[in-house]
Amino acid sequence: MRTRPPLGSPLQILLLACSFALAGYAGVRLFADDWRGVALWLVGAALLHDLVLLPLYTLADRAVVGGLGGRRAWVMYVRVPAALCALLLLVWFPLISGMMEERYRSATGMSTDGFLARWLLITAVLFGGSALLLALRLRRATKRRAPAVH
Repeated sequence: MRTRPPLGSPLQILLLACSFALAGYAGVRLFADDWRGVALWLVGAALLHDLVLLPLYTLADRAVVGGLGGRRAWVMYVRVPAALCALLLLVWFPLISGMMEERYRSATGMSTDGFLARWLLITAVLFGGSALLLALRLRRATKRRAPAVH
């Protein structure tokens, strides 16, 4: 008896084909102007991630796991906001750091002054919301626990 390979529904296949087509179109447009610079950037980004960033955030994650005393359920309450804040920092770093002040001002007529404060505020909100969710989870868990018999 032959089994059919799991391809998914026709809608999933269509969406996947459309996403590949869009990525291919973006790649062609991106490589059309400066293909050497783009290729160098992609290779450099891959090397930077694999040789520098991956070991750093692996060490940071292990430190968080060790710092929480083996409470694995709590780790996600640190990982998720940290990952989101790191992603925002990665995307907006030139504006958060102020390195692109002149270029940004000439393009938009605005200053980069608020980007650091907004990123810090978003970071505080993400970690605060995560701490609130953890507190609610712990409170619910203590209410479910049977009272101790004395």
